[in-house]
Amino acid sequence: MNLSRRRRLTSHVETGAMNDIMFFLMLFFLIASTLVNPNVIKLLLPNARSSKQVMKQPITVSVDAAGTYFVNKKPVNPASVEPELVALIGTVPTTEQPTVVLRVDNSLNVQKLVDILEIGNRLKLKMVMATQAQQAAGK
Repeated sequence: MNLSRRRRLTSHVETGAMNDIMFFLMLFFLIASTLVNPNVIKLLLPNARSSKQVMKQPITVSVDAAGTYFVNKKPVNPASVEPELVALIGTVPTTEQPTVVLRVDNSLNVQKLVDILEIGNRLKLKMVMATQAQQAAGK
């Protein structure tokens, strides 16, 4: 028996079609991820060095760069913010203190923020301002 003339069996796996499948999966997930939350109010939040997360289901009051007011993603008149908050506070259990998260675009003047804070003060609400976390330098 001659060892040098022995046949070697080799196996080969075609991977050309796998590239196409991976491309289509990536494309599907990119398109699906953009459609997940289409009702988002686009804001540029101010930066903060520290952040604290609120665990309860808060009421959100947002003001975008155009000056449009939103209460829980529902557009409202600036004059209707207080009655809308009063109506939402009535739905919160009395054992919990309602929390309002303020999301004000950083390009707006401070007066819009102060107006909302005055409403919260009159209604004795706990108000928290949403900020964007700032990355520490050198890390």
